[in-house]
Amino acid sequence: MSTPGDGLLEHYQVPTGCRDELVGADGAPLPHAAQLLTTLARLGPERLRAAGRRRDTIFMQQGITFEVPAGDGERRDRAWPLDLIPRVLTAAEWTAIKRGLAQRIRALNAFVDDVYHAHEIVRAGIVPWSLVVSRPQFARPVHGVRPPGGVYCHVSGCDLVRGGDGRWRVLEDNVRTPSGISYVIENRLAMTRLMPELFEGQRIRAVDNYPSLLLDALRSVAPGVDAGEATVVLWTPGPMNSAYFEHAFLARQMGIELVEAGDLVVRDAVCYMRTTSGLQRVHTIYRRLDDDFIDPLEFRPDSLLGVPGLVRAYRAGTVAIANAIGTGVADDKAVYHYVPEMIRFYLSEEPILDNVPTYLLTDERVRRQVLDRLHELVIKPTSESGGKGVFIGPQAGTEQRERQARLIEAQPERFIAQELVHLSTVPTEGGDGRLAPRHVDLRPFAVFGEEIRIVPGGLTRVALDEGSMIVNSSQGGGSKDTWVLDDGASIDHAPGTLPAQRPPRLPDVRYGGWHGQSQQQQQQLRRRRQAPPLI
Repeated sequence: MSTPGDGLLEHYQVPTGCRDELVGADGAPLPHAAQLLTTLARLGPERLRAAGRRRDTIFMQQGITFEVPAGDGERRDRAWPLDLIPRVLTAAEWTAIKRGLAQRIRALNAFVDDVYHAHEIVRAGIVPWSLVVSRPQFARPVHGVRPPGGVYCHVSGCDLVRGGDGRWRVLEDNVRTPSGISYVIENRLAMTRLMPELFEGQRIRAVDNYPSLLLDALRSVAPGVDAGEATVVLWTPGPMNSAYFEHAFLARQMGIELVEAGDLVVRDAVCYMRTTSGLQRVHTIYRRLDDDFIDPLEFRPDSLLGVPGLVRAYRAGTVAIANAIGTGVADDKAVYHYVPEMIRFYLSEEPILDNVPTYLLTDERVRRQVLDRLHELVIKPTSESGGKGVFIGPQAGTEQRERQARLIEAQPERFIAQELVHLSTVPTEGGDGRLAPRHVDLRPFAVFGEEIRIVPGGLTRVALDEGSMIVNSSQGGGSKDTWVLDDGASIDHAPGTLPAQRPPRLPDVRYGGWHGQSQQQQQQLRRRRQAPPLI
């Protein structure tokens, strides 16, 4: 008797040690993927190839592109690489993921507040102060400053992976300027137009409400004005930025102005936007550039992208900046090692989502053990992103391992080591209409305003080369539409879904206290930190 996906999966082999998201160890479709794979088998390879050609044409015409390095040293736009086979998550899987993410984001937000104020986790001997202050993203100009509303991690994109044991783990945290949400929305829209047959009879949770969730969060932290009257802008470095499409997309979807440095000016510690009618007060800035470039008076003096005096306005509490200045200290890869302890310290809870086992190389004993196992481990620079500088031991040759060992010996504080996770796979169209397993990760997106809201699914990034585990778009990876099935019972934004907890510690007023906060904002912050978030 035939099974769903016959023919389509005839030569499909899941890599040893990996778990496939849609196909079982026996080669048959998993129950939650059976309908999808049946439909794909009925459509056949030619239908997939034709949809792929239309996809590339439409994306290039509409400017849905991503900038990648070319062989001649230049950078060129290419059509956003969307694979046409969705990734499917069950409602139960998603419930566990979103609870774990909400827990983690609350702990990271508390850690950033603590770093710039009370230093409680340092005084408790859990996180070394020498590690914190040595991080490139530790922002001394805002020490003692609390952002309006007490929210630092307004937008978060934690990268998740699933190993061969089926457990979800957090690979890294992104709380500076995480990108990719526009492609989540465009992927879904493109799939409904290119492959509408796949959606027939499926109950899939929507993702297109993200812009409204983000706008609500940005308005909720606007200082000195009711949320409905707040002026919010999205600050982009400009069209040359590789994620400029996303900047323009989000500004358009939220109905707010897309601005560059020349559009903003600070007068008497208040930020304004230049308009044809004169200066207009700005209450919240959603910035998409790093701390180093935002204010030449406080950070890099050679920055042509920044607004002089903006940090002064931020210190005065007259403007909210999302994500808050200095949040990067929380997503440094060396600090990542301590996040499970942060959850225990600030929330008195056990972590719902595990870290990947990680080793800090400043300890000589640990460093010796890592160097002996270099052929088994993954080495990452602590302050890089986008897959830059990642060393994968099992795929490296002798000369590469020797070179990496020298780098570690010279500057051990610049690297961490992690156990290799055999990333799960998902069937992926290989260009000929046939399916082959390719490794994936998942970046869900959360917004933190009055509460934490997490968009169902997220950006599934896929390594398009056989055997590769580098999924970053900037390194040639692609993406997939991510489906979260709706079982009719789970509610995404229902209160009371997290375990009971004691209230997190409130800020110590001796270390800056309620800097720049009105009495109303202080009460709002207390409620937010003491109540479970709605997720």
